[in-house]
Amino acid sequence: MGGIVAIVGRPNVGKSTFFNRLIQRREAIVDAVSGVTRDRHYGKSDWNGREFSLIDTGGYVVGSDDIFETEIDKQVELAIDEADVIVFMVDVETGITGMDEDVANLLRRVDKPVLLGVNKVDASNRLHDASEFYALGLGEYFPIASISGSGTGDLLDAIVAALPEEKEELDPALDLPRFAVIGRPNAGKSSFINALIGEERYIVTDIAGTTRDSIDTKYNRFGFEFNLVDTAGIRRKAKVKEDLEFYSVMRSIRAIEHADVCLLVVDATRGFDAQVKNIFWLAAKNNKGVVILINKWDLIEKDTNSTKRFSKQIEDAIAPFNDVPLVFISVKEKQRIYKAIETAVQVYENRSKRIPTSKLNEYLLPIIEQTPPPAIKGKYIKIKFITQLPTKYPQFAFFANLPQYVKEPYKRFLENKLREQFDFRGVPVQIFIRKK
Repeated sequence: MGGIVAIVGRPNVGKSTFFNRLIQRREAIVDAVSGVTRDRHYGKSDWNGREFSLIDTGGYVVGSDDIFETEIDKQVELAIDEADVIVFMVDVETGITGMDEDVANLLRRVDKPVLLGVNKVDASNRLHDASEFYALGLGEYFPIASISGSGTGDLLDAIVAALPEEKEELDPALDLPRFAVIGRPNAGKSSFINALIGEERYIVTDIAGTTRDSIDTKYNRFGFEFNLVDTAGIRRKAKVKEDLEFYSVMRSIRAIEHADVCLLVVDATRGFDAQVKNIFWLAAKNNKGVVILINKWDLIEKDTNSTKRFSKQIEDAIAPFNDVPLVFISVKEKQRIYKAIETAVQVYENRSKRIPTSKLNEYLLPIIEQTPPPAIKGKYIKIKFITQLPTKYPQFAFFANLPQYVKEPYKRFLENKLREQFDFRGVPVQIFIRKK
Protein backbone atom coordinates (compact mmCIF):
# COMPACT_ATOMS: atom_id res chain seq x y z
CA MET A 1 0.00 0.00 0.00
CA GLY A 2 1.36 3.44 -0.93
CA GLY A 3 -0.64 6.08 0.94
CA ILE A 4 -2.59 9.21 -0.02
CA VAL A 5 -1.18 12.75 0.00
CA ALA A 6 -3.60 15.71 -0.34
CA ILE A 7 -2.45 19.19 -1.41
CA VAL A 8 -4.66 21.87 0.15
CA GLY A 9 -4.65 25.64 0.49
CA ARG A 10 -6.43 28.80 -0.60
CA PRO A 11 -6.79 29.55 -4.33
CA ASN A 12 -3.82 30.53 -6.52
CA VAL A 13 -0.91 29.53 -4.28
CA GLY A 14 0.57 27.04 -6.77
CA LYS A 15 -0.97 23.74 -5.68
CA SER A 16 -1.53 22.55 -9.25
CA THR A 17 2.01 23.50 -10.33
CA PHE A 18 3.38 21.41 -7.45
CA PHE A 19 1.03 18.54 -8.36
CA ASN A 20 2.13 18.61 -12.01
CA ARG A 21 5.79 18.56 -10.99
CA LEU A 22 5.28 15.52 -8.75
CA ILE A 23 3.38 13.46 -11.34
CA GLN A 24 5.80 14.71 -14.05
CA ARG A 25 2.97 15.58 -16.37
CA ARG A 26 0.94 18.74 -17.07
CA GLU A 27 -2.50 17.48 -16.06
CA ALA A 28 -3.92 20.09 -13.71
CA ILE A 29 -4.73 23.43 -15.36
CA VAL A 30 -2.47 26.24 -14.14
CA ASP A 31 -3.53 29.89 -14.47
CA ALA A 32 -2.92 33.16 -12.65
CA VAL A 33 -6.70 33.55 -12.19
CA SER A 34 -7.70 32.15 -8.79
CA GLY A 35 -10.10 29.23 -8.55
CA VAL A 36 -9.07 27.48 -11.79
CA THR A 37 -8.92 24.07 -10.09
CA ARG A 38 -12.58 23.39 -9.41
CA ASP A 39 -12.29 19.66 -9.95
CA ARG A 40 -9.85 17.41 -8.18
CA HIS A 41 -6.94 15.76 -9.94
CA TYR A 42 -5.49 12.43 -8.97
CA GLY A 43 -2.08 11.05 -9.83
CA LYS A 44 0.65 8.66 -8.85
CA SER A 45 4.07 9.83 -7.70
CA ASP A 46 7.13 8.29 -6.10
CA TRP A 47 10.18 9.48 -4.24
CA ASN A 48 13.21 7.42 -3.18
CA GLY A 49 11.41 4.19 -4.08
CA ARG A 50 8.21 4.99 -2.13
CA GLU A 51 5.05 5.37 -4.21
CA PHE A 52 1.99 7.34 -3.14
CA SER A 53 -1.28 8.66 -4.57
CA LEU A 54 -1.56 12.41 -4.93
CA ILE A 55 -4.71 14.59 -4.82
CA ASP A 56 -4.76 18.20 -6.01
CA THR A 57 -7.77 19.95 -4.45
CA GLY A 58 -9.47 23.20 -5.32
CA GLY A 59 -8.65 26.32 -3.29
CA TYR A 60 -10.25 26.47 0.18
CA VAL A 61 -12.42 29.54 0.92
CA VAL A 62 -14.46 29.74 4.12
CA GLY A 63 -17.88 31.41 4.05
CA SER A 64 -17.95 32.20 0.34
CA ASP A 65 -21.22 32.89 -1.49
CA ASP A 66 -19.79 31.33 -4.67
CA ILE A 67 -21.49 27.95 -5.14
CA PHE A 68 -18.32 26.54 -6.76
CA GLU A 69 -16.16 27.57 -3.80
CA THR A 70 -18.66 26.03 -1.36
CA GLU A 71 -18.41 22.71 -3.22
CA ILE A 72 -14.60 22.97 -3.32
CA ASP A 73 -14.57 23.45 0.47
CA LYS A 74 -16.53 20.21 0.94
CA GLN A 75 -14.11 18.35 -1.29
CA VAL A 76 -11.06 19.73 0.54
CA GLU A 77 -12.56 18.52 3.82
CA LEU A 78 -13.10 15.08 2.28
CA ALA A 79 -9.52 14.99 1.02
CA ILE A 80 -8.25 15.89 4.50
CA ASP A 81 -10.48 13.22 6.02
CA GLU A 82 -9.17 10.46 3.73
CA ALA A 83 -5.52 11.48 3.27
CA ASP A 84 -2.57 10.04 5.20
CA VAL A 85 -0.45 13.19 4.79
CA ILE A 86 -1.59 16.76 4.08
CA VAL A 87 0.56 19.35 2.29
CA PHE A 88 -0.68 22.86 3.13
CA MET A 89 0.49 25.25 0.41
CA VAL A 90 0.90 29.01 1.02
CA ASP A 91 2.35 31.86 -1.06
CA VAL A 92 5.38 33.87 0.11
CA GLU A 93 4.51 36.73 -2.29
CA THR A 94 1.27 37.60 -0.50
CA GLY A 95 2.26 36.51 3.01
CA ILE A 96 -0.29 35.21 5.53
CA THR A 97 -3.87 36.01 4.57
CA GLY A 98 -7.14 35.53 6.42
CA MET A 99 -7.91 32.54 4.18
CA ASP A 100 -4.55 30.95 5.10
CA GLU A 101 -5.47 31.33 8.76
CA ASP A 102 -8.87 29.70 8.11
CA VAL A 103 -7.18 26.67 6.52
CA ALA A 104 -4.59 26.54 9.32
CA ASN A 105 -7.40 26.56 11.92
CA LEU A 106 -8.97 23.59 10.15
CA LEU A 107 -5.68 21.69 9.93
CA ARG A 108 -4.69 22.23 13.57
CA ARG A 109 -7.71 20.11 14.53
CA VAL A 110 -6.57 17.24 12.28
CA ASP A 111 -4.70 14.35 13.91
CA LYS A 112 -2.57 13.72 10.81
CA PRO A 113 0.84 14.88 9.56
CA VAL A 114 0.52 18.40 8.09
CA LEU A 115 3.50 19.74 6.10
CA LEU A 116 3.62 23.47 5.38
CA GLY A 117 4.98 24.30 1.93
CA VAL A 118 5.83 27.99 1.40
CA ASN A 119 5.69 28.36 -2.38
CA LYS A 120 7.29 30.86 -4.82
CA VAL A 121 10.53 31.12 -2.79
CA ASP A 122 12.54 31.46 -5.99
CA ALA A 123 15.11 34.02 -4.78
CA SER A 124 17.38 34.16 -1.72
CA ASN A 125 15.78 37.36 -0.40
CA ARG A 126 12.45 35.52 -0.12
CA LEU A 127 13.89 32.93 2.31
CA HIS A 128 13.70 35.54 5.07
CA ASP A 129 10.11 36.46 4.13
CA ALA A 130 9.07 32.81 4.48
CA SER A 131 9.79 32.82 8.22
CA GLU A 132 6.55 34.75 8.91
CA PHE A 133 4.60 31.52 8.28
CA TYR A 134 5.74 30.20 11.67
CA ALA A 135 2.87 32.36 12.94
CA LEU A 136 0.37 29.82 11.53
CA GLY A 137 1.30 27.50 14.40
CA LEU A 138 2.04 24.45 12.25
CA GLY A 139 5.71 24.16 13.09
CA GLU A 140 8.43 23.66 10.50
CA TYR A 141 7.90 24.99 6.98
CA PHE A 142 9.48 24.05 3.64
CA PRO A 143 10.47 26.90 1.30
CA ILE A 144 9.90 25.73 -2.29
CA ALA A 145 9.45 27.00 -5.83
CA SER A 146 7.03 24.65 -7.58
CA ILE A 147 7.66 26.15 -10.99
CA SER A 148 11.44 25.44 -10.90
CA GLY A 149 11.50 22.53 -8.43
CA SER A 150 13.73 24.33 -5.94
CA GLY A 151 13.33 22.91 -2.42
CA THR A 152 10.80 20.25 -3.43
CA GLY A 153 13.26 17.44 -2.60
CA ASP A 154 13.25 18.34 1.11
CA LEU A 155 9.45 18.50 1.13
CA LEU A 156 9.24 15.11 -0.61
CA ASP A 157 11.64 13.62 1.95
CA ALA A 158 9.28 14.81 4.69
CA ILE A 159 6.20 13.47 2.85
CA VAL A 160 7.73 10.01 2.49
CA ALA A 161 8.88 10.02 6.14
CA ALA A 162 5.34 10.94 7.28
CA LEU A 163 3.54 8.25 5.26
CA PRO A 164 2.38 5.22 7.28
CA GLU A 165 4.79 2.32 7.31
CA GLU A 166 4.16 -0.44 4.80
CA LYS A 167 3.42 -3.39 7.09
CA GLU A 168 3.81 -7.00 6.15
CA GLU A 169 0.46 -8.76 6.25
CA LEU A 170 0.62 -11.77 8.56
CA ASP A 171 -3.00 -12.93 8.37
CA PRO A 172 -3.05 -16.18 6.31
CA ALA A 173 -6.40 -15.14 4.79
CA LEU A 174 -4.64 -12.15 3.25
CA ASP A 175 -2.48 -14.50 1.17
CA LEU A 176 -5.58 -15.08 -0.93
CA PRO A 177 -5.98 -12.99 -4.10
CA ARG A 178 -7.74 -9.69 -3.43
CA PHE A 179 -10.28 -8.52 -5.99
CA ALA A 180 -11.61 -4.95 -5.63
CA VAL A 181 -14.91 -3.86 -7.17
CA ILE A 182 -14.46 -0.21 -8.17
CA GLY A 183 -16.26 2.42 -10.25
CA ARG A 184 -18.59 5.38 -10.17
CA PRO A 185 -21.61 5.58 -7.85
CA ASN A 186 -24.72 3.78 -9.09
CA ALA A 187 -22.84 1.69 -11.65
CA GLY A 188 -24.01 -1.52 -9.96
CA LYS A 189 -21.03 -2.39 -7.70
CA SER A 190 -23.18 -3.22 -4.68
CA SER A 191 -25.63 -5.27 -6.73
CA PHE A 192 -22.74 -7.17 -8.35
CA ILE A 193 -21.35 -8.12 -4.95
CA ASN A 194 -24.78 -9.11 -3.64
CA ALA A 195 -25.37 -11.29 -6.70
CA LEU A 196 -22.01 -13.01 -6.21
CA ILE A 197 -22.38 -13.79 -2.52
CA GLY A 198 -26.08 -14.62 -2.89
CA GLU A 199 -27.37 -12.32 -0.17
CA GLU A 200 -28.35 -8.68 0.34
CA ARG A 201 -25.98 -6.56 2.37
CA TYR A 202 -26.12 -2.96 3.56
CA ILE A 203 -22.96 -1.99 1.77
CA VAL A 204 -23.32 1.79 2.00
CA THR A 205 -24.51 3.44 5.20
CA ASP A 206 -24.57 6.90 6.79
CA ILE A 207 -24.80 5.62 10.38
CA ALA A 208 -22.63 7.78 12.64
CA GLY A 209 -19.41 6.17 13.82
CA THR A 210 -19.18 3.45 11.19
CA THR A 211 -15.67 2.74 9.93
CA ARG A 212 -14.01 3.84 6.73
CA ASP A 213 -12.21 0.52 6.24
CA SER A 214 -12.87 -1.70 3.25
CA ILE A 215 -15.00 -4.76 3.94
CA ASP A 216 -13.38 -8.01 2.80
CA THR A 217 -15.60 -10.97 1.98
CA LYS A 218 -13.98 -14.37 1.62
CA TYR A 219 -15.46 -15.90 -1.51
CA ASN A 220 -15.23 -19.65 -2.08
CA ARG A 221 -17.54 -20.98 -4.77
CA PHE A 222 -17.21 -22.87 -8.04
CA GLY A 223 -13.56 -23.62 -7.29
CA PHE A 224 -12.55 -19.96 -6.79
CA GLU A 225 -11.22 -18.68 -3.46
CA PHE A 226 -10.31 -15.03 -2.95
CA ASN A 227 -11.05 -11.96 -0.85
CA LEU A 228 -13.59 -9.62 -2.38
CA VAL A 229 -12.73 -6.02 -1.44
CA ASP A 230 -16.01 -4.19 -1.28
CA THR A 231 -15.40 -0.60 -2.42
CA ALA A 232 -18.98 0.43 -1.76
CA GLY A 233 -18.54 -0.85 1.80
CA ILE A 234 -15.91 1.75 2.63
CA ARG A 235 -18.07 3.89 4.84
CA ARG A 236 -17.81 7.54 5.60
CA LYS A 237 -17.75 9.64 8.74
CA ALA A 238 -21.23 11.06 9.22
CA LYS A 239 -19.97 14.62 9.81
CA VAL A 240 -18.58 14.88 6.26
CA LYS A 241 -20.97 16.17 3.61
CA GLU A 242 -20.51 13.77 0.74
CA ASP A 243 -19.73 14.67 -2.83
CA LEU A 244 -20.51 11.30 -4.44
CA GLU A 245 -18.23 11.66 -7.44
CA PHE A 246 -15.23 12.76 -5.39
CA TYR A 247 -15.80 10.26 -2.62
CA SER A 248 -16.12 7.37 -5.07
CA VAL A 249 -12.61 8.12 -6.29
CA MET A 250 -11.27 8.41 -2.73
CA ARG A 251 -12.75 5.00 -1.92
CA SER A 252 -11.38 3.58 -5.14
CA ILE A 253 -7.84 4.76 -4.36
CA ARG A 254 -7.90 2.90 -1.04
CA ALA A 255 -9.41 -0.24 -2.55
CA ILE A 256 -6.98 -0.22 -5.50
CA GLU A 257 -3.95 -0.01 -3.22
CA HIS A 258 -5.09 -3.14 -1.35
CA ALA A 259 -6.04 -5.17 -4.43
CA ASP A 260 -4.38 -7.60 -6.83
CA VAL A 261 -7.11 -7.30 -9.47
CA CYS A 262 -9.63 -4.48 -9.92
CA LEU A 263 -13.05 -5.15 -11.42
CA LEU A 264 -14.08 -1.79 -12.87
CA VAL A 265 -17.87 -1.67 -13.13
CA VAL A 266 -19.10 0.64 -15.92
CA ASP A 267 -22.72 1.74 -16.35
CA ALA A 268 -23.45 1.00 -20.04
CA THR A 269 -26.16 3.68 -20.09
CA ARG A 270 -23.61 6.36 -19.12
CA GLY A 271 -20.66 5.09 -21.12
CA PHE A 272 -16.93 5.13 -20.43
CA ASP A 273 -16.69 8.78 -19.40
CA ALA A 274 -13.80 10.83 -18.00
CA GLN A 275 -14.50 9.83 -14.38
CA VAL A 276 -14.42 6.11 -15.20
CA LYS A 277 -11.28 6.60 -17.28
CA ASN A 278 -9.67 8.35 -14.31
CA ILE A 279 -10.41 5.39 -12.03
CA PHE A 280 -9.13 2.97 -14.70
CA TRP A 281 -5.78 4.75 -14.89
CA LEU A 282 -5.46 4.82 -11.10
CA ALA A 283 -5.62 1.01 -11.18
CA ALA A 284 -3.22 0.74 -14.14
CA LYS A 285 -0.68 3.15 -12.61
CA ASN A 286 -0.79 1.13 -9.40
CA ASN A 287 0.18 -1.91 -11.53
CA LYS A 288 -2.98 -3.83 -10.69
CA GLY A 289 -4.74 -6.32 -12.91
CA VAL A 290 -7.86 -4.83 -14.49
CA VAL A 291 -11.13 -6.34 -15.79
CA ILE A 292 -13.75 -3.96 -17.20
CA LEU A 293 -17.34 -5.02 -16.54
CA ILE A 294 -19.96 -3.32 -18.72
CA ASN A 295 -23.07 -3.51 -16.53
CA LYS A 296 -26.73 -2.86 -17.44
CA TRP A 297 -26.07 -4.23 -20.91
CA ASP A 298 -29.68 -5.48 -20.91
CA LEU A 299 -30.88 -1.84 -20.97
CA ILE A 300 -29.01 -0.98 -24.19
CA GLU A 301 -30.78 -1.11 -27.55
CA LYS A 302 -28.53 -3.40 -29.54
CA ASP A 303 -27.78 -4.33 -33.12
CA THR A 304 -25.26 -6.84 -34.48
CA ASN A 305 -22.32 -4.44 -34.00
CA SER A 306 -23.21 -2.94 -30.60
CA THR A 307 -20.68 -4.96 -28.59
CA LYS A 308 -17.91 -4.37 -31.10
CA ARG A 309 -18.65 -0.64 -31.25
CA PHE A 310 -18.74 -0.22 -27.45
CA SER A 311 -15.52 -2.25 -27.09
CA LYS A 312 -13.76 -0.05 -29.67
CA GLN A 313 -14.78 3.12 -27.81
CA ILE A 314 -13.29 1.78 -24.57
CA GLU A 315 -10.10 0.53 -26.25
CA ASP A 316 -9.56 3.96 -27.80
CA ALA A 317 -10.15 5.64 -24.42
CA ILE A 318 -7.60 3.50 -22.54
CA ALA A 319 -4.93 3.32 -25.26
CA PRO A 320 -2.07 2.43 -25.27
CA PHE A 321 -2.96 -0.08 -22.51
CA ASN A 322 -5.86 -1.70 -24.34
CA ASP A 323 -4.98 -5.35 -23.75
CA VAL A 324 -7.73 -5.45 -21.11
CA PRO A 325 -10.61 -7.96 -20.97
CA LEU A 326 -14.14 -6.57 -21.30
CA VAL A 327 -17.11 -8.56 -19.99
CA PHE A 328 -20.65 -7.41 -20.83
CA ILE A 329 -22.87 -8.24 -17.86
CA SER A 330 -26.28 -7.60 -16.39
CA VAL A 331 -26.27 -7.89 -12.63
CA LYS A 332 -30.04 -7.55 -12.50
CA GLU A 333 -30.51 -10.50 -14.86
CA LYS A 334 -27.42 -12.30 -13.43
CA GLN A 335 -25.95 -12.54 -16.90
CA ARG A 336 -22.24 -13.43 -17.13
CA ILE A 337 -21.43 -12.43 -13.52
CA TYR A 338 -19.51 -15.69 -13.01
CA LYS A 339 -17.74 -15.14 -16.32
CA ALA A 340 -16.53 -11.88 -14.76
CA ILE A 341 -15.02 -13.81 -11.84
CA GLU A 342 -13.43 -16.42 -14.12
CA THR A 343 -11.84 -13.58 -16.09
CA ALA A 344 -10.58 -11.90 -12.91
CA VAL A 345 -8.96 -15.17 -11.78
CA GLN A 346 -7.25 -15.48 -15.19
CA VAL A 347 -5.95 -11.90 -14.92
CA TYR A 348 -4.63 -12.65 -11.43
CA GLU A 349 -2.76 -15.66 -12.82
CA ASN A 350 -1.39 -13.50 -15.65
CA ARG A 351 -0.17 -10.94 -13.09
CA SER A 352 1.58 -13.66 -11.07
CA LYS A 353 3.16 -15.32 -14.10
CA ARG A 354 6.90 -16.05 -14.16
CA ILE A 355 8.62 -16.51 -17.54
CA PRO A 356 11.88 -18.52 -17.44
CA THR A 357 14.89 -16.46 -18.52
CA SER A 358 15.83 -19.01 -21.17
CA LYS A 359 12.40 -18.74 -22.83
CA LEU A 360 12.51 -14.95 -22.79
CA ASN A 361 15.90 -14.86 -24.50
CA GLU A 362 15.10 -17.60 -27.01
CA TYR A 363 11.98 -15.73 -28.12
CA LEU A 364 13.00 -12.07 -27.92
CA LEU A 365 16.68 -11.94 -28.93
CA PRO A 366 16.03 -13.03 -32.56
CA ILE A 367 13.21 -10.44 -32.80
CA ILE A 368 15.49 -7.71 -31.40
CA GLU A 369 18.28 -8.72 -33.79
CA GLN A 370 15.87 -8.49 -36.72
CA THR A 371 14.32 -5.19 -35.51
CA PRO A 372 16.95 -3.45 -33.35
CA PRO A 373 16.43 -0.08 -31.63
CA PRO A 374 16.99 2.85 -34.02
CA ALA A 375 20.57 4.11 -34.08
CA ILE A 376 21.02 7.56 -32.53
CA LYS A 377 23.89 9.89 -33.49
CA GLY A 378 25.56 7.02 -35.30
CA LYS A 379 25.56 4.85 -32.18
CA TYR A 380 24.12 1.36 -32.46
CA ILE A 381 22.25 -0.12 -29.50
CA LYS A 382 22.67 -3.81 -28.75
CA ILE A 383 20.40 -5.68 -26.33
CA LYS A 384 22.15 -8.85 -25.17
CA PHE A 385 20.10 -10.28 -22.33
CA ILE A 386 16.55 -10.22 -20.88
CA THR A 387 15.21 -11.34 -17.52
CA GLN A 388 12.01 -10.96 -15.52
CA LEU A 389 12.43 -9.13 -12.22
CA PRO A 390 11.28 -10.83 -8.98
CA THR A 391 8.28 -8.55 -8.32
CA LYS A 392 4.56 -9.11 -7.71
CA TYR A 393 3.65 -7.92 -11.22
CA PRO A 394 5.39 -8.28 -14.61
CA GLN A 395 8.58 -6.23 -14.87
CA PHE A 396 11.34 -7.04 -17.34
CA ALA A 397 14.94 -5.85 -17.53
CA PHE A 398 16.63 -5.61 -20.95
CA PHE A 399 20.40 -5.24 -20.69
CA ALA A 400 21.93 -3.03 -23.38
CA ASN A 401 25.22 -1.27 -24.14
CA LEU A 402 23.56 2.18 -24.44
CA PRO A 403 20.32 2.06 -22.41
CA GLN A 404 19.91 5.85 -22.41
CA TYR A 405 19.21 5.83 -26.16
CA VAL A 406 16.29 3.36 -26.04
CA LYS A 407 13.13 5.50 -26.35
CA GLU A 408 9.50 4.88 -25.34
CA PRO A 409 8.25 3.74 -28.80
CA TYR A 410 10.77 0.89 -28.80
CA LYS A 411 9.83 -0.07 -25.23
CA ARG A 412 6.20 -0.30 -26.40
CA PHE A 413 7.37 -2.50 -29.29
CA LEU A 414 9.08 -4.85 -26.79
CA GLU A 415 5.99 -4.86 -24.56
CA ASN A 416 3.75 -5.74 -27.51
CA LYS A 417 6.04 -8.64 -28.45
CA LEU A 418 5.89 -9.93 -24.87
CA ARG A 419 2.09 -9.74 -24.92
CA GLU A 420 1.92 -11.57 -28.27
CA GLN A 421 3.85 -14.56 -26.94
CA PHE A 422 2.97 -14.65 -23.23
CA ASP A 423 -0.54 -13.93 -21.99
CA PHE A 424 -0.45 -10.74 -19.92
CA ARG A 425 -4.01 -9.72 -20.74
CA GLY A 426 -5.39 -7.28 -18.19
CA VAL A 427 -2.02 -6.61 -16.58
CA PRO A 428 0.31 -3.59 -16.92
CA VAL A 429 3.82 -4.62 -18.04
CA GLN A 430 6.88 -2.52 -17.19
CA ILE A 431 10.04 -2.49 -19.31
CA PHE A 432 13.42 -1.33 -17.93
CA ILE A 433 16.53 -0.88 -20.09
CA ARG A 434 19.67 -1.33 -18.01
CA LYS A 435 23.39 -1.05 -18.59
CA LYS A 436 24.94 -4.33 -19.69
